[in-house]
This record gives sequence, C-alpha cells and structure tokens, in this order.
Amino acid sequence: MKPKILIVDDEPDICKALEYLLGKEGYSVTSVTSGEEAIEKIKQGSFDVVLTDLKMGKVDGMTVLEKVKETSAYTAVIMMTAFASIESAVEAMKRGASDYIVKPFLNEEIKLAVKKLIEQKKLITENIALKQQISQRMTYREFTANSESMLKIVDTLEKIIPTKSNILLLGESGTGKGIIAELIHNNSQRRDKPFISINCSAIPEGLLESELFGYKKGAFTGAVSDKLGLIPLAHQGTLFLDEIGDMPPTLQAKLLKVLETGDVFPLGDTKHRTVDIRIISATNTDIEAKIKEGRFREDLYWRLNVIEIKVPPLRERKDDIEPLSKHFINKFSKEHNKDIKETDKEVMSLFMRYPWPGNVRELSNVIERAIVLSQGTYITDQDIPEKFRPHQKEIIEASSTLKEHISDYEKNLLIKMYELHKKSKEETANALGIDLATLYRKFKKYGIEE
Repeated sequence: MKPKILIVDDEPDICKALEYLLGKEGYSVTSVTSGEEAIEKIKQGSFDVVLTDLKMGKVDGMTVLEKVKETSAYTAVIMMTAFASIESAVEAMKRGASDYIVKPFLNEEIKLAVKKLIEQKKLITENIALKQQISQRMTYREFTANSESMLKIVDTLEKIIPTKSNILLLGESGTGKGIIAELIHNNSQRRDKPFISINCSAIPEGLLESELFGYKKGAFTGAVSDKLGLIPLAHQGTLFLDEIGDMPPTLQAKLLKVLETGDVFPLGDTKHRTVDIRIISATNTDIEAKIKEGRFREDLYWRLNVIEIKVPPLRERKDDIEPLSKHFINKFSKEHNKDIKETDKEVMSLFMRYPWPGNVRELSNVIERAIVLSQGTYITDQDIPEKFRPHQKEIIEASSTLKEHISDYEKNLLIKMYELHKKSKEETANALGIDLATLYRKFKKYGIEE
C-alpha cells in the first residue's frame, strides 16, 4: 500500500507543486488549502505524513498539528514556514512536530524529509506490533471477551489505544475496569512509561491532594522533605483515577487546571511542573446525576469523557463466565500447588444461574476459595459457598400444593431481584424479561413494598 501524504497550504500553487513532486515519488497525495479542510480529512482517514503551512487563516498549522496528535499518534507532521517564523516552527517541534522546512524550500529537501519519516514510521510500527504481541499475551489474560458486548469493547479499544485521548470507564464495581485501564496502557505507545493508579474514594480528602500533586518541604506540619505527587510521577505515562466520582470538588478544580494547562503546582510551591499524561478514569456511580446535583464539575466531566466505555456486569455477559472460570482455575491452581483443571457440570450450571452482584471480582474470589478447599481434581458444588446450592434446608410440607410452592418461589425471586437492582423497577423488570405493568401486578399480588 502506498504511503499516504496530506499537504496543507493556503497557496494553491504550492499544493499543486508538492502534490506533483511527491506523487512522482510513489506516494498517495491529498492536498487541501485550509486548516479546516485538513481537520476534516484527518477525521476521515489516517495519513503517514502531514505537511502543513504554519501561517494560514482561522485554523493554522499549530491547530492542525494538535488535531493530528489527538487522532493519530503515529502520523508524522512536517511544519512549513517562512524564515521569519522559525521560532514558531521550533515551538511546533516541542509540541510534537517531526520536522520543519523553511520556505522557499528545495525539492530534494522535501523528498528527503518525507522519505526519512516514512522509513521511521515503518520501523516504529513494526516495533510497536512486536511489543503489542508480547504485551497482549500479558494483558489479555484476565480480559475475556466471548460475549457480544465485550467483543464490541475490544473493537473500540483497538481504535482508541494508539491515541492519547482521555477515557472514562463506567460500570459496576468488580467488572474489570482496572484491568481494561492496564490493558490500554500496556498496548499503547506509553507502555514503557509509568502506569499510576489511585482510588479516589480510598484516601481521605486531606491526603488525596498531596498524594496527587505532591508537596514542597515545609508546606505543612510533617512535610520534612519534598514529595513528588502521583500526577508528576505519571509523566509521559498513564494516570488511572478509579472512583473519580468520589473526588472532592476542590480537587476537581485543580485536576481540571492540570488538564487545561498541563501544569502541576505541588502544595507550598510557586513553581510548576509540566506533565504529559493520559488520564483513564472510572466510576461505578451515576456521574451525570452528580453533575445535576452540583457534586461533580461538568467541565471536568467532558475533559475526562473524550471516549466513554460502558463495561457491562457479569450477569449480562454470561458467555464470559465459563472461560473466565477456566482462567481463574488455572491461575489459582498454580498459586496454591493444586492439580485442578475444571468445575463439574453442576457447578457451571449453578454459576450460569447466579446473578454475580460482585461481578468478575466475586467470580475470582469464589474460584480461589474452591481451589483451596477442594480435595479432588475438579471443583464440585461442595467446594462453593452455600448461596450457590439449592436450599436443601427448606422442607417441603406434604400439605403444600404445587401452586403454593410456585407462588412462594416467584415471590422470593421478585424480592431478591428487586433488592439486587437497588429497588429499580425498570431494571428489575428488564432482568426478569417482563414489562413494568406485569411487575406492578405481581408486586400487588404478593404485597411487596413499592
């Protein structure tokens, strides 16, 4: 496939000349005469190299550069500039441009610069592909995607991993949001840089600020030396903010400033540190409801939520239960020096019927417990918690009719599902596969509190 080149210059003659020159070199060349057109082209498809003029109309070369880096981290950008604007070209290099050329330029200079970048990209992509093969073997171990919903997430991840866009992961606790965050980092171009994770709800508000931003010696009582915060530590890497919905409002404002400026001010320091970080955040709360209640900043939400991924609960992706179980059996058998290969059919049947309120984390815990307790070569129903097994303690009275037993079972099921879905009638009805009207009738029939 021919390398693809995009030329951006508000002088049509320059576009035509470069299009002809590079076309003769065997490249697939597209040219546009404005920054606005360039951004549309960049959105529509990827390019190997973008040659853009620095000084243009409303959308200049710097803006084009920024958009390229947002959407395609591996596209090289050559900045074309007049001699008087060399300082701006140097600034563009600091912001990620690969090279700059001063007008008027020589044809050979253009050809050589493009050829060099094409060859560099080929080497980089080959190296990235090799590293991804290695890292995927490591990071996909606990990321099972047999269900349709998870396969859609994999498809999304393949598109966003190479970019630097911030990502917001939504889903119940235990669904594997942290694993997805690590997977994104370990397969991205930042894989050789730090992956820093912090749970915003696990650290008291008074300590969270110093943990994130760091502090200067003497900033407060007990600050006997400088401390580098987690945000500066994540420079050029990835910062994973778990339970972001629980971040205090005062820190939300400081985090927003970091995202807007790239500058971090440690406590007690007047000097800033400039950081380049990708933020992956996660929450199991309804963050949009918190925005309406004034407990979460809407401007920060949109900064964090460039890409949103909703991770479904395990009960909604039952095709993943069996392969996940096999993975955890293999993992914990090795850890505990056991020779257990699988569950028996009855256990897997129980697993498929169970609603898994703790999601993948609960499955992992149940499997580890069973591995430790099992005396055989496979997991039986005696190795798993009582809650999975049929309630043998319930003695069926001879006087009870079949209709009464069915009614008791239906009532208990309705109550359990209602509690499981946090008393949301809509979610309960959906989970049971009935409409709301039917649910209301059954609630009334059994005297279930509404």
